[in-house]
Amino acid sequence: MRQNDRPEAADIGAALRLLTRLPLPAAGPSRAGSVWAWPLAGLVVGVIAAAVGMAARPLGIGVAAALTLGTAAMLTGAMHEDGLADCADGFWGGWDRERRLAIMRDSAVGSYGVMALLVTGLIRWSAIATLLGTGDWMALAAVAALSRVPMGLVMAALPNARAEGLSRSVGRPGRGVTVLAVVIGVGIAVGLTGWPGLAAVLAMSVTTAAVLVLAWTKIGGQTGDVLGASQILAECAGLAVLSALLN
Repeated sequence: MRQNDRPEAADIGAALRLLTRLPLPAAGPSRAGSVWAWPLAGLVVGVIAAAVGMAARPLGIGVAAALTLGTAAMLTGAMHEDGLADCADGFWGGWDRERRLAIMRDSAVGSYGVMALLVTGLIRWSAIATLLGTGDWMALAAVAALSRVPMGLVMAALPNARAEGLSRSVGRPGRGVTVLAVVIGVGIAVGLTGWPGLAAVLAMSVTTAAVLVLAWTKIGGQTGDVLGASQILAECAGLAVLSALLN
């Protein structure tokens, strides 16, 4: 079995160090084989953010939803939002592959990126407010865990679009750990929300497929920004479906 297809206990810590800004002891570089633990890292982020949101409900549902979003962004360093903005700018602001990749590398955020953040932010805020209003905080944790699965799927399905970068340095996951990530993510979603979790899985599958097609068409592969975009779009889909079904 290849190194990137063998789960290890240390992968949980590696996943938390890669996907969050939690103060954890330093360790070696991350590896693609840790993707099976990415849903667990998402679960940690989701539980903490949901706890903040539930505690803030006396301030008003809208405020509580905003604080939930802000907490999640702080816990992750807004890395997924940054990826979404870069992809939106690059995919629609460049005329060819090289220009798109150059725009995605630029730290400035353009009109496409701003609109992508605005629209996805409003979708998440609205859905989170609905779920907090009904007290379905476990749905927030479920979506946070499940939405980390598409990143591993995109990594496994598409080659690296660049010869360098975070995604390239981590490597590509093997089939075994990728499937394990799906099993863990789906298990958490169904365990926390019941059968509506499967509807969230289906919705996230659609957004993931869209990201795969777009990334292949626009830049011929994936980058760390593409992975971040896949997470945010999956989160939007999952939250929207669960807020409708559990309301």
